[in-house]
Amino acid sequence: MSANQTDLFAAIEQEQKDKESLGNPEQIDDFAPLASRLRPQSVDEYIGQSHLIAKGRPLRTILDKGQCYSMVLWGPPGVGKTTLALLFAKSCNAYFEQIPAVTSGIKDIREAVDRALLRKQRGVKTLLFVDEVHRFNKTQQDAFLPHIENGTITFIGATTENPSFSLNSALLSRARVYVLQKLNEEESKSLIHYALNSERGLKKEDIHLADGVEKAIVDLAGGDARYLLNILEMASDLAAPYKEGGKILTLAMVGAVAGRKLINYDKNGDAYYELISAFHKSVRGSAADAALYWYSRILEAGGDPLYVARRLLAIATEDIGLADPRAMTVCLNAWDIFERVGPAEGERAIAEATVYCALAPKSNHLYEAFGKAREDAKNHGDLEVPIYLRNAPTKLMEDMGYKKGYRYAHDFEGAYAAGESFFPEELTGTVYYHPSDRGAEVTYTKKIEYLRQRDAAEQDKRYPAGFIGKKVSHS
Repeated sequence: MSANQTDLFAAIEQEQKDKESLGNPEQIDDFAPLASRLRPQSVDEYIGQSHLIAKGRPLRTILDKGQCYSMVLWGPPGVGKTTLALLFAKSCNAYFEQIPAVTSGIKDIREAVDRALLRKQRGVKTLLFVDEVHRFNKTQQDAFLPHIENGTITFIGATTENPSFSLNSALLSRARVYVLQKLNEEESKSLIHYALNSERGLKKEDIHLADGVEKAIVDLAGGDARYLLNILEMASDLAAPYKEGGKILTLAMVGAVAGRKLINYDKNGDAYYELISAFHKSVRGSAADAALYWYSRILEAGGDPLYVARRLLAIATEDIGLADPRAMTVCLNAWDIFERVGPAEGERAIAEATVYCALAPKSNHLYEAFGKAREDAKNHGDLEVPIYLRNAPTKLMEDMGYKKGYRYAHDFEGAYAAGESFFPEELTGTVYYHPSDRGAEVTYTKKIEYLRQRDAAEQDKRYPAGFIGKKVSHS
């Protein structure tokens, strides 16, 4: 046996002495951060990801059976990826070995595999957890492949990036991908209650929450369990004696540790709608600076940037419309950037879309036209489709006159069959959309005027006076 192997065997023996049972997380340390102390010891303590670990769901099923296979856990920070890997190691009685991709290379991978090989010789399984696996390059990712295939390791990779883009296809073909989600509001509240009442948490502190504190912490954390517990722990250090016993935690204390003033921002209350309303009206009013201010207020109050992105899309279709059709693309791109790269760049992209929409030419003419068309569809929804506009997929329908008289637009000058009516007869000549004199709609006005001139010329040739182009009055 080489000196290297002797050292590895000695290290493995020490590992087994250090752990009371394989796969268990490290012993709870009273000096460890709250998030570490509260790391679930069983799947029943796990909060969140019910779509994966609720009774009967895929990961819960294999956890209950004590099984595990190679997988990739994809989700935002602080949603329990490492904890799930630890629970799998415990359930299948495997040794948990972790490699952080940020600071590791091929040498670290090889050493981890060597240790796993020696454990395998002793009948011990190894679960190799790679945090931020997307940071490994293709060569480093490929180094795992043969050892996954021959069963030396059970591989679990954690990533905040889309595996389709960040991991190579060879690794993805050997590992199942599971998507983890941010904690929702109810799950976040459950985590706060658990932290305050757990023996491993803050129970001995006997902390009471003042009005609004729970919601403030939930909003600040934004579904990140680790960040939520960090805020709660730091704020608890500031908790003051409570007249009814124990300690009280106030909004000011939470604001102090969060590094911001907690503005009155209740997603179900008036303050929320007032900020959103001010933002929307500022963009509609072409006040770019005011729009940026209200957007910043929303962010500082813990608001969801993607709600602002959704509101910008509403503005793009309601207030800007066809005066600048590019506004929709700019807003969608901002949303996509936020989803792909996270808040730092994403919030800035939404700010850029805010200014673009504020300075874009405005027109609600399409918005109004669509509303009128919907009203007519509601009130005149039983009008028949003209027979020449109907399709004739069978000989019988063709014999009945379906599509007879239809003029194919591409057979005519400019791909426009002048004088054609595409309305039910009762609505012929109806006009909903009147372009404004702003932005791109100036071009549309010219196009519509040109088409109407073509219609008028065709009308003089083909129809009795007053038929084509007549505006039909209806309610």
